Amino acid sequence: MDQTTIRRLSDEATQLLMNRAGTESSRRGGWMMIATILIEAWDLYALSFVLVFIKTEYHPTAFELGWLTAGVQGGALIGAVLGGVVADRLGRKRVFILTMVLFIVLAIAQGFSQNVWDLIILRILIGIPLGSDISNGYAYIMESMSKGARDRMGSRWQGMFGLGEVLSIVVITIMYVTGIDHAILWRVALAIGAIPAFILLLARLDLPETPLSLIHQGRFANAKEVSLRLFDEPLDMLPNEDAKLERPKVGDFLQVIWADRTKRRATIFAWISNACQGAEFTAFGFYLPVILVTAGVGVASNANMTGTNIVTAAIYVLATISGFLAPVMIQRTGHRGVAMWGFGLAFIGLAVGAFALGAKVEWLIVLGAAVLMWGHYWDASNGMTIASMVAPARFKATASGFGYVFVKAASFFGAFVFPFMTSAWGPVGATLAVSVLSLIGFLAAKFILPEVYNYVESEEVRAAVTD
Repeated sequence: MDQTTIRRLSDEATQLLMNRAGTESSRRGGWMMIATILIEAWDLYALSFVLVFIKTEYHPTAFELGWLTAGVQGGALIGAVLGGVVADRLGRKRVFILTMVLFIVLAIAQGFSQNVWDLIILRILIGIPLGSDISNGYAYIMESMSKGARDRMGSRWQGMFGLGEVLSIVVITIMYVTGIDHAILWRVALAIGAIPAFILLLARLDLPETPLSLIHQGRFANAKEVSLRLFDEPLDMLPNEDAKLERPKVGDFLQVIWADRTKRRATIFAWISNACQGAEFTAFGFYLPVILVTAGVGVASNANMTGTNIVTAAIYVLATISGFLAPVMIQRTGHRGVAMWGFGLAFIGLAVGAFALGAKVEWLIVLGAAVLMWGHYWDASNGMTIASMVAPARFKATASGFGYVFVKAASFFGAFVFPFMTSAWGPVGATLAVSVLSLIGFLAAKFILPEVYNYVESEEVRAAVTD
């Protein structure tokens, strides 16, 4: 068959699958992919709770501290791009197995670092499989689940983040109160992330490749077999033998997105939203334990962190509830509604927090942080979903990777710059500066984002791109 016929048949199969109801196998695959967020959350935020012990042992400079906190974000930025492109070429399963193996090895290695630069390099390296797995995982969700279900599953990432954060707080606090030596505590806290990663790896081994990924690799026989498993669909329009398809190009991806008004506006919003929420949280939320200690919330002295961790855990429990309510909100208000509510509440929370920090009102600091976290777990729920959902099947992992670049670039910037902003402008000025990002996200949701809940992608402009 010629390329035109092959592409026409693959498009027909894609449209059929994107409108089919999923099965129990497809739902299981979605949960296995979104569970990655638990591991990323553990690794990212365990560091924030043991950073004080690392500082005591290694005495990092401000520059080294910036790399310690932001290194994993920089590595994830690289991994998001590489993982997305590679997954669109080689398939989803190979990438998600490789990324989990790499994470397990690197997580354990963190516990054996000998100096601050050992740890910095490992933090950068561990970000690469994390970024790759997220971009690949979102493509898997969008390709293996039915419409509506994929919107809701994708939006659960913040709930899973919150759950991972709460688990890290609880485990680290238990280790702290049992009197474990602090030099051992931080090493165990970072290395222990390998345990859930190993469990997830074993659970994923039985997952199939997605039928859409197989279709766009020309592996039609395998695609028909997997389609029966995930969608109860035999794909009779496809031949039983494999065919050679042209490899997708990144330039084609951008052309296709820009040629369609809905894809273009939804993607632009997703990039803006991902950048705003990434910096919004990493700047203030990542440093929340430090902010609470500095403000004297929950502790009698900086030497006793248990009270601060309890307050922080309570805030994250509330945020986790918000995260798991995001799919319900999206079902009721659409993607635009949950984004506007989320960024609006985050803006209010940051403004209240800035005032409370200036006035040194402890209970109001906690209230502002709680409102921020509730809003943030809504505004961050759908950026990745939208970026991946509106992209053509042959570019879904690439689109997810591009979208995640904006999260990680902003997170890297926020984690690296916020200490300097606080030093230069004080906590009030730095917090108000971060609130501007929440306002930008709100305006982008209101004026740029078209409603795309239950959206089914159709690449009607392919002919214009390939001619």
